[in-house]
Amino acid sequence: MKYLLLKHYRGGPAPVADLAPIDEWTPAEVDAHIQFMVDFAARLEKTGEYVDGQAVSPEGTFVRYDGEGRPPVTDGPFAETKDLIAGWMVIDVESWDRALELAGELSAAPGPGGEPIHEWLEVRPFLAMPPTVTE
Repeated sequence: MKYLLLKHYRGGPAPVADLAPIDEWTPAEVDAHIQFMVDFAARLEKTGEYVDGQAVSPEGTFVRYDGEGRPPVTDGPFAETKDLIAGWMVIDVESWDRALELAGELSAAPGPGGEPIHEWLEVRPFLAMPPTVTE
């Protein structure tokens, strides 16, 4: 079954809530954090559990149809907000427990000082089509 691991930067209870913004990390700390995620994905590629993943830019906007034919565009999200989606990874694993296990491992990516940041990850199963009933 496929699961989305959605990386939430800074949200949630301490210690992540008190984590310095990534633009205050040293270049070596940023490199170590990114390398951890690259190595994690490579390991899952070897087991056949990795599907895809991307980091996303902190810049963005919200759009919602207004009923009049033109979507209003609002400011945000902003990097200064309490909770920012930093990226995502799609995994294809045999069980919910395995998805949680991998999310826990990914949560240990290093941050300032090389210490695990205990990042909050949202784990969501992809909707599956209901089985086809044939008579």
